[in-house]
Amino acid sequence: MKKFLFNFIFPYLLYVLIFVWCWTIRESRGKKKSEDCIQNNSGSYILTLWHGRIFYLFYRLRRRSDFHLLISPSVDGDLLARLAKLMGYSVIRGSTFKKAVSSTRSLIKILKRGERIIIIADGSRGPRLKVQSGCIQIAGITNSPLIPMTYGAMRKIELNTWDRFILPLPFTYCTINFGDQISVPHRPDGEVIQKKQKELEESLNLLTEASESLEVSINQLNQVF
Repeated sequence: MKKFLFNFIFPYLLYVLIFVWCWTIRESRGKKKSEDCIQNNSGSYILTLWHGRIFYLFYRLRRRSDFHLLISPSVDGDLLARLAKLMGYSVIRGSTFKKAVSSTRSLIKILKRGERIIIIADGSRGPRLKVQSGCIQIAGITNSPLIPMTYGAMRKIELNTWDRFILPLPFTYCTINFGDQISVPHRPDGEVIQKKQKELEESLNLLTEASESLEVSINQLNQVF
């Protein structure tokens, strides 16, 4: 009974909660509108974000069947996978710790078909704000650009988790920022991989800082008016 509730009932309840929660959030424009960044790119690409910034983006990018989401094959991952499918994502199970080879092959096939994937840059276990090499290698093998993205919330809760998970409060403002594409040479060596890891880390961190700055500006405007 517990397994049935966890696998079938709870995902639906969580889906409704997230949908209603995020529906109350107002979105302000960041550096680039998400529609422009995504719709103007007709080929394959890899969207990358920090683990702690999943919540609103998970909702914001829903109902895009051309987005394939990599989710770890853990117990928590089972719940997240069912939730992702309810939101319209195509789900691939795997991580750098489990089913790494099979999931990597699946992602490569998807990108070579001209479709898109979403990868958490610092993985499912961290370390926090450190880009793992997997997304760089996949980008090089498939000649797919990396597109960093993040969001910020004017009023939010920062959870005491390894990733400092951000939970925007209802009826707040959220800002979404997309960075410039990062190209990776075909089949990069170790030195190039490290260089691109650092480049992606810097881009994601700068985007996050920009989102926080925009949050402050909105807050100041609200205080004036």
